[in-house]
Amino acid sequence: MSQAETGSVGSGVGRDAGWRRALPRGPVLLALGIAPLVGAPLVPTIGLQLALVTLSGVLISAGAGLMLLARGAIHARPATRDLAGEVIEVDSAPAFVAGAAGRISLRNAAARESLSLAQAETVGRAFRDYFANPTAVQIRIQAEAAEKGHAREDVVTRRGHLRVSAARLGTGDFAWRIEEIAGRSGGRGTDSISLPMLTAGPSGTVLYMNEAFRRLTGARARSLDRIFRDLPLASGRMHVVEGADGPVSCLVAEIAGAGGRREVYLLPGATPAEAANPPPPLFQDLPLPLLRVTPTGELLDANEAGRAVVAASVAPGTRLPDLLDGLGRPIADWLRDVADGHSPGGPEFLRTTGPEERFIQVMLHPTGAGADRHLVAVLTDVTELKSLEAKFVQSQKMQAIGQLAGGVAHDFNNLLTAISGHCDLLLLRHDEEDPDYPDLIQVRQNSNRAASLVSQLLAFSRKQNMTSEIIDLRDALSDVGHLLNRLVGEKVRLTVRDEPDLPPVRADRRQIEQVLMNLVVNARDAMPDGGEVVIETADVTLSGPLRRDRATVPPGRWVRVRVVDEGIGIAPDKMPKIFEPFYTSKRMGEGTGLGLSTAYGIVKQSGGFIFADSEEGRGTTFTLYFPAQAWPVEVRPADLPQAPELPEATASGVILLVEDEAPVRAFASRALRLRGYSVLEADSGEAALEVLADPQNHVDIFVTDVIMPGKDGPTWVREALESRPDTSVVFVSGYAEDDFSAQRAAIPNSVFLPKPYSLADLCRTVHDRLPQTPGAPPD
Repeated sequence: MSQAETGSVGSGVGRDAGWRRALPRGPVLLALGIAPLVGAPLVPTIGLQLALVTLSGVLISAGAGLMLLARGAIHARPATRDLAGEVIEVDSAPAFVAGAAGRISLRNAAARESLSLAQAETVGRAFRDYFANPTAVQIRIQAEAAEKGHAREDVVTRRGHLRVSAARLGTGDFAWRIEEIAGRSGGRGTDSISLPMLTAGPSGTVLYMNEAFRRLTGARARSLDRIFRDLPLASGRMHVVEGADGPVSCLVAEIAGAGGRREVYLLPGATPAEAANPPPPLFQDLPLPLLRVTPTGELLDANEAGRAVVAASVAPGTRLPDLLDGLGRPIADWLRDVADGHSPGGPEFLRTTGPEERFIQVMLHPTGAGADRHLVAVLTDVTELKSLEAKFVQSQKMQAIGQLAGGVAHDFNNLLTAISGHCDLLLLRHDEEDPDYPDLIQVRQNSNRAASLVSQLLAFSRKQNMTSEIIDLRDALSDVGHLLNRLVGEKVRLTVRDEPDLPPVRADRRQIEQVLMNLVVNARDAMPDGGEVVIETADVTLSGPLRRDRATVPPGRWVRVRVVDEGIGIAPDKMPKIFEPFYTSKRMGEGTGLGLSTAYGIVKQSGGFIFADSEEGRGTTFTLYFPAQAWPVEVRPADLPQAPELPEATASGVILLVEDEAPVRAFASRALRLRGYSVLEADSGEAALEVLADPQNHVDIFVTDVIMPGKDGPTWVREALESRPDTSVVFVSGYAEDDFSAQRAAIPNSVFLPKPYSLADLCRTVHDRLPQTPGAPPD
């Protein structure tokens, strides 16, 4: 009903209300008119008698007229209601007439065609499918209509955008109208589609059913188990629906929503006996991507959502294998097997063949019979899921490579300990005049170079032994400056720009120098024709978090180091991989792929962050952030006075050496005996406990490997200390100290010696841990 119509009705309502108020006043005027007529004979004068008779006639006439008019208006109520019915009957929107109490007396054709409105007896019941609180909506709109004559509200509901209006009629009734406004946001407008659709909650409660679904089932159900025989529902599969005329087999399509809700669409198709094809128009209505495919792979049809997923137009002759691949076998064979009932039909994960790679989950359902036999393919875009899966697999691969690198470094450290140790033993018997002396020095130097490579592997796996200390990066740059200048060569100019008041950082000086060397060498290789490499430091304070590259730098004070080159830059597609181990953009044989991954591991282990920015043809900038520390600088361990090496004659004591690697154990035992110590050997923790089981074996110090078959170092040491609580312990390992720092902290009077260690390192550490008055060796 238009606003003009509601306005005219409202004016009529005002006139009718006046006549209703006039109805009780008619008898009063009649009574007042009779009173002067009865009292006239009692008046002594003729003139006064005539006046009373005249007044009586006027009052009686007025009262009788009012009563006649009021009664005429009252008898016109059925005519008014009939007129209202004729007006709403031609309205295309559902409309009805209801009394002030809400009971519906008239409905137009549109309301009678609606299942919910046709069965509703009151306005509240009619609104139940539209509003969560229909009574409140009715009272609010009706109160405004009663006051102003008409009222209207635009409401966004789960069914779409609605306009609800009410007008007060002269009969005291109200004319209601419900209009669905198309083209507004806020709902799907699912009552306008021919597909049965419902919305269900996480527990299976039916929150909403559209008109097509209510026609299919005959009534609104409250839960899914009242509709479907075979729960749970599976998108892309046939399910049996309890229809109003009996069971109906339908293809189910589910779309997940927020809060665990889901929209369920039905594609009413074949009953198992009929095997009738679903009508093609339903494909276009369904918001789920669908394809219709022949068993040989030709596409029969695709709805708009399906064409959007495969990112292609379905032209005559288009075949599914031309759009999707990645099954691992011919897609045509898979289609044929599903159509013949030899395969369940999915789900399978395929990949689009277009320029934009997307991953699609495909579920097939055979339908039709004979020559009309075909497949309905339900598609789901799982590109984002596959991307997350690829990242997870990559992280697992990185973790596995890190564990492999740590394991290789541990075994290699054992070999280097034996090689460099026996080299030290040989050097003790050769002086500089010996012709073999230079060869032995070469062996020792190459062992140290190998140890540096192992350190890079451990840095990548973040398991290297770090000696964290407060350092000034300006001093570190100064110490390594001459080496960096030699590394860059003559074509490249190295410039260092230090901030004068740079705060210190806590890190391993040797490894920070390694990071700088790796970055500078990387910059040099990026400038084959020469250029400039700039290293600059700065004291920066972040007022808020710095987010980039999936990392967040917390606010606070940081020391920033930048290494800037003027090289060829890094291609955008290679940027995400530059910190991966063994990844290099250099030619075969020119790079190991460990430089940047090692730098990344060292920086992260130091509590810092490293980022890369690059532009092809313009150069690359690596930015490092280290947490700023406070002065004064602690004295570095390297600056402490070293204990003098003792002459062989002054060293004494009993040492229990536990090492599972025979070459390492042979070197260590010989080195300690050469210094004058008595050595008891064991190749495992169990063997060590057997040695200690003899009370005659007096031991001053345990020297044990950490990782061994059977009982590891900390385990057997804890058992041994129960009977020998004052014995000192030296743990040695090719792994990082952090891997067992918690266990070592629980063992008193213990220290850690990393592999590979030299003869002097071993003897010095043992000497420092021996008691002042060592026990005598056993007889």
